[in-house]
Amino acid sequence: HLSFLESGRSRPSREMVLGLCETLDVPLRERNALLAAAGFAPLYRERSLQVAEMAPVRRALELTLQHHEPYPAVVVDRDWNLVLQNNASLRFFGLLGDPAVIWPRTCPDGRPNVMRLTFHPEGLRPYIANWAQLGPSMLNRLRREAAMLSGPHGLNALLEELLSYPGIPDQWRLADWEQPLTPILPMELAKDGLRASLFTMIAMFGTPQDITVDELRLETFFPADAATDALLQQLAGRTA
Repeated sequence: HLSFLESGRSRPSREMVLGLCETLDVPLRERNALLAAAGFAPLYRERSLQVAEMAPVRRALELTLQHHEPYPAVVVDRDWNLVLQNNASLRFFGLLGDPAVIWPRTCPDGRPNVMRLTFHPEGLRPYIANWAQLGPSMLNRLRREAAMLSGPHGLNALLEELLSYPGIPDQWRLADWEQPLTPILPMELAKDGLRASLFTMIAMFGTPQDITVDELRLETFFPADAATDALLQQLAGRTA
């Protein structure tokens, strides 16, 4: 029956579309697209994080950001636009430059984007000591995310924009899956004698029923060494 659906000899029922999507863990936005392609109405809504119905979601995110202090944490959407951040992220990344200056330089459209901030030559890139390893890894992750989406979306355009920045090697246009793998790949930062090493963990909601909730990601930063831990504690006015 599945081969008939693939070849167009049979039309799927609404239940079949939803069952396949659930089994394959298809993102909610893509489930709506598949339903529409099969002739059915979309099932999942896309609400603003500011509406009353989303208050529990926003509260959960805010609590998690607060509880992650004194370590940085941010919330981003599907296109890596910044949605929320905790005070620790402001304190730490503020050491690398004034956010009021860096954000307009790296994101002139006025919407802060974490990928642009990282890759732009006037963003974090000059301060990333292990850029040769971190840059390709982040691009590979962006490629994987873009490949999971159908129809028009912003990730392919974002990927091309990042690759067009001055100083990005031409060979980074091709995915490199041959890099040696380590347990984690930290971001090693250095500026004016300051050195820090952070790795990240990304979390998502477990049972999303809304497209916005499904696409939100919480990225939490952790110190990769004792010196970075002490620095983050010091910035928060604590003793490690």
